[in-house]
Amino acid sequence: MSGAETAALRLGTTVAKAAAQMWLGGKRQEQERRMDMAELVRLRVQGLRFQRGVQRQFEEIADAACARLAPFLEREFPGLEENSRQAVIDAVCDTFAAADLSDEAFLAADAQPAEVVRRVTGAVRPPVGLGEAETRLYERLFAECVEYYVRVVQGLPVFEQRALSELLARTTSLGAEIARLLERLPDRSLFAPEGTDRDGEFRRRYLGLVSTTLDEVELFRHTSDRAAAQVRLSVAYVSLRATKDESEARLKGTGRALPLPRPDMGDWENAGDGAGMRVEAALGGASRVLLRGEAGSGKTTLLRWLAVTAARGAFTGELAGWNGLTPVFVKLREYSGRALPRPEAMLDSVAGQITGVMPKAWVERQLADGKALLLIDGVDELLDTERRSVREWLRGLLAAYGDVRVVVTSRPAAARADWLLREEFTALHLDRMAPPDLAAFVRQWHQAVRELGEDLPCAVEELPRYEQSLLTSLKDRPHLQSLAGTPLLAAMLCAMHLNRGSQLPRDRMELYRNALHALVHERDADRNVPSAADSRLSLGDKLVLLRDLAWRLSDNNRSEIGREQAAVHVGKRLAGMRHLEEQDGGRVLERLRHRSGVLRSPAEGRLDFVHRTFQEYLAAEEAAEEDRIGNLVERAHLDIWRETIIMAAGHANRPQRQELLGGILDRAASEPRYRRKLRLLAAACQETVPEVSEGLAERLDAAVDALLPPRRTTDPAGLAAVGTSLLRRLPRSLGELTDKAAVLTVRTAALIGGDEALALLERYAEDRRADVVDALADAWSYFDAEAYAERVLAPLPLGALRFSHPGQVRAATRLRSFSSLFVSCALEDLAVLADMPPLTYLFINKFNGTADLSALRAHSDLRLLYLTGSGKAVHAHTLRELSRLQQLILGLPWATDIGGLRLPPRLSTLSLLNVDAATDLTPLVECPRLGTLQLSGVDGSLPRGVDTLYDMPDLKNLVLRRIDLASWLTTARFPPPSLRQLEGQSCVLPERGALDLPGVRVYLT
Repeated sequence: MSGAETAALRLGTTVAKAAAQMWLGGKRQEQERRMDMAELVRLRVQGLRFQRGVQRQFEEIADAACARLAPFLEREFPGLEENSRQAVIDAVCDTFAAADLSDEAFLAADAQPAEVVRRVTGAVRPPVGLGEAETRLYERLFAECVEYYVRVVQGLPVFEQRALSELLARTTSLGAEIARLLERLPDRSLFAPEGTDRDGEFRRRYLGLVSTTLDEVELFRHTSDRAAAQVRLSVAYVSLRATKDESEARLKGTGRALPLPRPDMGDWENAGDGAGMRVEAALGGASRVLLRGEAGSGKTTLLRWLAVTAARGAFTGELAGWNGLTPVFVKLREYSGRALPRPEAMLDSVAGQITGVMPKAWVERQLADGKALLLIDGVDELLDTERRSVREWLRGLLAAYGDVRVVVTSRPAAARADWLLREEFTALHLDRMAPPDLAAFVRQWHQAVRELGEDLPCAVEELPRYEQSLLTSLKDRPHLQSLAGTPLLAAMLCAMHLNRGSQLPRDRMELYRNALHALVHERDADRNVPSAADSRLSLGDKLVLLRDLAWRLSDNNRSEIGREQAAVHVGKRLAGMRHLEEQDGGRVLERLRHRSGVLRSPAEGRLDFVHRTFQEYLAAEEAAEEDRIGNLVERAHLDIWRETIIMAAGHANRPQRQELLGGILDRAASEPRYRRKLRLLAAACQETVPEVSEGLAERLDAAVDALLPPRRTTDPAGLAAVGTSLLRRLPRSLGELTDKAAVLTVRTAALIGGDEALALLERYAEDRRADVVDALADAWSYFDAEAYAERVLAPLPLGALRFSHPGQVRAATRLRSFSSLFVSCALEDLAVLADMPPLTYLFINKFNGTADLSALRAHSDLRLLYLTGSGKAVHAHTLRELSRLQQLILGLPWATDIGGLRLPPRLSTLSLLNVDAATDLTPLVECPRLGTLQLSGVDGSLPRGVDTLYDMPDLKNLVLRRIDLASWLTTARFPPPSLRQLEGQSCVLPERGALDLPGVRVYLT
């Protein structure tokens, strides 16, 4: 018997003895406290037969308690020394022996375990000599034993002489009944102090709340009802693209040989990885992600979509493995100036209405079991000192809960790509929307507007016309494509077009101004909304008040303000507006909150702006209006002020611009620590300034020249903000640049976009360095597919090509220099492959149509085929004709029926991604050279024909994903004699030497 079982039996006997003393009745004498069970029964029960029967009953009760306590002792405080654990057991037994557990005391405690514990611990002298860990174990163990004691006593018949006969009549059932009663108690542990019996019910209620409250997104448009501007996020969501930090491994699109897959085949399951991959694919390939993006790039919207989709268990494709996770959404802005939340407080912002009924330690259990999806939003909304505490907070969380999935968002200026490198986070950057992404956003935005039905500026049936008109304008006006590079700006542009026809803005300052004017005043004035007509505040009056609030928030490095405090500020500002009769700050603030469209209440009694960009724009305008330029210059090195300063340069008059930009450049000259950051800021300000003096222009040019060529991965985005004027300062040729500088120069030009950038990239295409060719190929998605293919890509030795939208598929038919093709956009027909040059490597990861595999006959040199999606295939026997095919990865539903595939005999690597119990492995005998086999299951089922593997002489590597490894280990003829490496997911192992497989290297993930 193990030490835990011995201790459990002793405690179980103590509980049973206490119950027996209670049941047998009478005041206990001191000597009775020291009696064992047999002596106590002999003293209280008459007759040998009765004595033996009663004793057997309580021994069974002791055994039942022991069965519950043994696993409890094994898992609680496993690091505790044996002598310390024994001291705790002694203390619990001594407390039971000393406690008053008479029927009077039991009834006085209302037979409630918690009350019994309180009364006993208050009356009995606490144990001495126990350390902190021992004391915690003592308290938990004593409470557990008292729970059993109360349940046992409640299950015993009333003790009278006739009860002995009843007790003996139940000899064969009483112990079992008590055992079942104890089994129904919640399974308590360190992470479940009150049990887990209510976890499922609370989780269902919580997920329902997340699915409802986070499934909304703000549409910037006219409306007479604040609530009507909210549409379902699940309808309006558009997939964005993300780029891995350059330190991450990437598949290069060059003529160099592509790397062979590792035995786990992980490379090919994420074939879309690399520049411009869909963010869902990027997230699916990592468990810890730092997601960086510029203002309005969709970071928060993405996190909300992840939370809603997780709550509904509706992930597909690369994120299908996230179904079953519990989303925990944490808005860091709510913790500015106060401690970051402990696990039990993480639900407050989303589900504060129900956290009062949350089972104790429920969040901790989700984290500990690896079932939580932790979504942490807005590192950039905190001060620099607070950001450091976020990193320490995250480090502590991950040390305690290492299996939790985490996505953290920030603007790039606030968190470098390596900010969480020590914590093993993958850094991703949300890219600006390329033209195809923008077109998809426009279509999705108009689809979301259709859901509103009424209160539109036009009839619902006219929306398609507006949609097509905007798409045409965007195609013909490249500067608008560049302008609407983020979801926020694109949504504003859609709203401007819908409400004002063809009067589209020229730059983002005008876009912000138009959006604010529409939201704050014009939407109500145009519709004669009664509550608005009753107000005497003009557009200018409202903007004065909003600017003041925005500046106060920014000046104090805050994103939120108390409603009462905001009302005081509004009242003070009203006092200086002598033309207004209304002086009640609270009433005016409420009107602004309800009618302005830019203020909201994220929590009871709190206010913030619907998007931080509006706060920054208004604060910048206030800084110019109140001539606070000196304040901005002093804060120019702070990341949190970057956007405000850039927009202040646009609001400022000529002397103020001179003071602002001159001051920033003066600091750059005198402060080496911040020199590069300040120069980048001054260069970025050129995006918004209408004009500068000749002297300042020369200083700005010198600052930009010092930044060129770009040398850091963060430089292109910052430099691109300068706009098309920067293109004239970029080199005409890349010949004198290093490989890295050349690549970053190409990316800078691509991010600026437009015809002038296209002409420059056409010149850069004369450079044949492999990394430059990669960068030029990656830039394809930022331009018209046909024009870019003809002018830039056609003469390049591409080697590999990547499609991110269908337009590129059509345009690629005029390119002949690639032999590897990566298709990451949805594809419904393989016929287009017939017009492609002969391929060696083909990756298609979103096939949704009917795949006619006979199209592959044109590619007889194919060495690797990756084909996944939701479509189906015909003419699957064609694969047999691909005599040089060595690596095959199949993830279509039909792939489980491998009997109809007719696999090529030279195949050396095979991966089947949809294996279930119906899959038959017998046809693998056609592949005698198969050395690596990966099977990814649908439901964990074991496929048929396992014994086939035993007859495959070259099989060296076997990888099992989502398949019960224990089932394989218990198969009669497993493992195959040729096997050298086995990889699979951890499982409860059978009694077969715990994976002691001779000659086989085993990995459990």
